[in-house]
Amino acid sequence: MPLREDFPDPRAYNEATARELRETGDVTGDFAGRNILILTTTGAKTGRSHETPLGYSVVRGRMMVSAGAGGADRHPAWFHNLVAEPVVRVEIADRAFAARAVVTEGEEYARLAEERLQFNAGFRRNSAKTTRKIPLIWLDPIEEPNPPLKHRVVEIPS
Repeated sequence: MPLREDFPDPRAYNEATARELRETGDVTGDFAGRNILILTTTGAKTGRSHETPLGYSVVRGRMMVSAGAGGADRHPAWFHNLVAEPVVRVEIADRAFAARAVVTEGEEYARLAEERLQFNAGFRRNSAKTTRKIPLIWLDPIEEPNPPLKHRVVEIPS
């Protein structure tokens, strides 16, 4: 359903894509056929929550996203947010969880970027459009000490 060209406001596009993923467990339009997640970051300046639909890959058992921004010359706002506050929320079709964002660097980045250039058309396309180094970010699940209950707890008086 959501095509980026139909939404002059990027926030409206993100909201429509997130709504479709939550309602159907899948998406059509620009993200059709891709692994999609909703990344919720905390605004570095505002402290407010921001949701961004992103494509992701699973690399050696870990979830990875890239801050490609369609090949723009600036990093996307969500990347600046997760650098400032690396604890994020991730939603995929069948679950949601807290995660720690880890930006790859050095030799690890070089190796992963080379792999992405060979096997990921989106990363290759975005890299060709910009001179900036496109960040690759791991989203590692965090064990929650008190996971939210799926049902209401009722206290019974003694």
